[in-house]
Amino acid sequence: MTLSPDLATLKAGNLKGALLMVLAMFCFSLEDMAVKQAAAHMPVGQILTLFGFAGTMIFAGLTWQRRERVFHPVMTERVMVIRAGFEVLGRVFFTLSLALTALSTTSAILQATPLMVAAAAVVIFREPVSLSRWALIALGFLGVLLVIRPGLDGFSPLSILAVLGMIGFAGRDLATRAASPVLSYAQLGVTGFAALLLSGLLLSVYDGYWIIPQVSDLGFIIMASLVGVAAYTALTMAMRMGELSVVTPFRYTRLVFAMVLGALVFGERPDALELLGGAVIVGAGVLLMLTARGARKST
Repeated sequence: MTLSPDLATLKAGNLKGALLMVLAMFCFSLEDMAVKQAAAHMPVGQILTLFGFAGTMIFAGLTWQRRERVFHPVMTERVMVIRAGFEVLGRVFFTLSLALTALSTTSAILQATPLMVAAAAVVIFREPVSLSRWALIALGFLGVLLVIRPGLDGFSPLSILAVLGMIGFAGRDLATRAASPVLSYAQLGVTGFAALLLSGLLLSVYDGYWIIPQVSDLGFIIMASLVGVAAYTALTMAMRMGELSVVTPFRYTRLVFAMVLGALVFGERPDALELLGGAVIVGAGVLLMLTARGARKST
């Protein structure tokens, strides 16, 4: 049976979008690994400053190449300032979590970001949510508790850093949804990495010192900048190329990549409770997206 041109185009777009999303998540995992490697020797504030500066320059160059304004007036609007504030919150605590806790643990908690966005959207945007979707959101947060295990022997207070980072990224995503859609991916990249640069400068005041980095550490910073830009670009292309309900679930491949890199590079061995928690978070997130897709089709 021959597919209609429209259906064939849609399927091809979904396949390309899914592959780009997997590529983006792989690059994000490499970025996290590189930042964690550099954090073994360098202050986190210095890492964020150098990383943010490099990313800002790269995206500014892309913006200039596309003949767009590097600094658009929309960037000073209230919602974009709020977005930048949440970006700073997310980046600071996420990077601190990468530096001080296991890569796999940090990545597992980060996967709850869409659940936090869905819950907060009910309050902020008055989005209707069924009881079944509330149950999935609650199940996802139960998965977070399984990962951080408060009150149990394996609990580390440092895991709260990843939770705070996740809240920051959820706030950023909510602000992005409310922002004007006139900014391109390159212009959003400039604002995102500029916020990262600001995060590093603020944290450097707290750290109180910088060091002369080793060549290997500079290499990791450069690597993080390049794969970070590649990840951001691939993510944007994926979201625009395929159906969101098809493409978005592939975000969760980031956890798989993180666990593999954590084991190979850092010798991490997640225990059964952490693996269960990660599976619960991913399962709840995927089901939440599928129920949202079904709800849209029924309306």
